[in-house]
Amino acid sequence: MLEAIRSLLGLNRTREPDSEDPEAAEATESTEPDLRLAACALLLELAYSDEDFTHDERQHVDNAVRRHFGLDGEGADELLSRADAARRSAPDLWQFTSPIREHYSLGQKMVLAETMWGLVFADGDLSEREGYLMRKISHLLGLQAAYLSEARNRMRGDPPPVD
Repeated sequence: MLEAIRSLLGLNRTREPDSEDPEAAEATESTEPDLRLAACALLLELAYSDEDFTHDERQHVDNAVRRHFGLDGEGADELLSRADAARRSAPDLWQFTSPIREHYSLGQKMVLAETMWGLVFADGDLSEREGYLMRKISHLLGLQAAYLSEARNRMRGDPPPVD
């Protein structure tokens, strides 16, 4: 299961970088951490959006980062610390959503959206600001409203619609 999630998030390479092309190898190595940092920054932005980053939300973020990126506690803490610094200094969300929009597949974006909805519902409350931010991030990621609604319903535990 973990391998399926990691594969979906693009953490497993299907081929090794070409050893004769050092630029390609360097680009492959530098893209993965940037995407992880971007995804974590979006999670943290959402967590802080209602001005109450609860214990349950912290647990959700920590567990998601460990599970999705295959990190131990120290690695997750380091990534989240770097992502928080980047989030606080960022003028907007575009620098985080742009690389994800470009490099994540639709399935990977859906997993991220579900993780974000899980974070929103971790404290049992959907604030107006959280709902707005979810719509904004989803738009910046290029997710259609139907995908966002589907991810929200799954994380909220709603049954799928009957056709």
